[in-house]
Amino acid sequence: MTLKIARRGQIPPFLAMDFLRAAARREAQGAHVCHLEVGQPASGLPPAALAELGKTLATERMGYTVAQGIEPLRHALADMYDTVYGVSVDPERIVLTCGSSGGFVLAILAAFEPGDRVGITCPGYPAYRHMLSALGCEPVPIRVDARTGYRLTAAALEAVDPPLDGLIVASPANPTGTVIPGPEMQAIMTVCDARGIRLISDEIYHGLTYADPATTVAGLSPNPIVVNSFSKFYCMTGWRLGWVVAPAELLRPMECLAQNLYISPPTLSQHAGILALRHRADFDVLRETYARNRALLSAALPELGIRHFAPADGAFYLYADVSDITSDSLAFCERMLEETGVATTPGLDFDDGEGSRFVRFSFCTTTAEIEEAVRRLKAWL
Repeated sequence: MTLKIARRGQIPPFLAMDFLRAAARREAQGAHVCHLEVGQPASGLPPAALAELGKTLATERMGYTVAQGIEPLRHALADMYDTVYGVSVDPERIVLTCGSSGGFVLAILAAFEPGDRVGITCPGYPAYRHMLSALGCEPVPIRVDARTGYRLTAAALEAVDPPLDGLIVASPANPTGTVIPGPEMQAIMTVCDARGIRLISDEIYHGLTYADPATTVAGLSPNPIVVNSFSKFYCMTGWRLGWVVAPAELLRPMECLAQNLYISPPTLSQHAGILALRHRADFDVLRETYARNRALLSAALPELGIRHFAPADGAFYLYADVSDITSDSLAFCERMLEETGVATTPGLDFDDGEGSRFVRFSFCTTTAEIEEAVRRLKAWL
């Protein structure tokens, strides 16, 4: 007898991770791969932070923590909001999670009922729509393109009919790198509050902007859910540590969900998070490397016939229109990896319609790796 497969598990793959797996297979065979497919910084925790963490590891038991996370880290994050944004956040509103992905699961389960309509930008991070679908919600794409600078606007949100129950928005955004200006973010928040739309703000690329800083919605209203992570700015992808700034009424539901879904975030990672916040200046320096890589790639792609891409105001991606070369970005990226050893992500990951003519290039690797990738692509194209 064939046993059934649950419908909620039959969601599309996260193609960036599929390409990471394919790249890992090539590397296992001895090939060198230029990793421009995933948003994984080449750097890690500073040596001084690692040395301090070694002392903690030698003295702490590393048992379970409370589901909400350790108090010293929650207080350190509250201090960060005060110092970086000038926004007061009660440490009791902060819930530490297993990466931002764990934060999104808690937020969706706590804020929405099955069948609720939740707006997401298109193109946008694929896991939004996949998680929403798996958890019984209806993802509602809101198209952003060159005409709006690939940014969501309050006017576009107001035009959605029938009305939404929720909205997930990222600034800086993945895959486009675009930043929503502060006044526009306030306008979006105002629309959400007026219409009873629960806003989830993905702020995992905060600290990674190349002009004006991004605006946190934590200071705009008591109603939104802020999701952030130590993965991107703090270069801690594999530590799987994120956090949520939650509205007061959702704190206990999120705590109960966390207790039952994963008990508590990784204890060692939480201690590492405290040290990462203490060494924030070291990570600020890395932004200069990303800016250099961004300039290098922005100058090189037009020479390869890739002339149009979204304005990368932040994050570390270029979302490039490759329609002058191909109309099948999936096959194009597969050939690129196979024939050049350069791993990228097809736009179909972020937009299952127009994405066939886009490719996302990640530039958070080393400058030497970006230069090598450009050299290979020039020879190939």
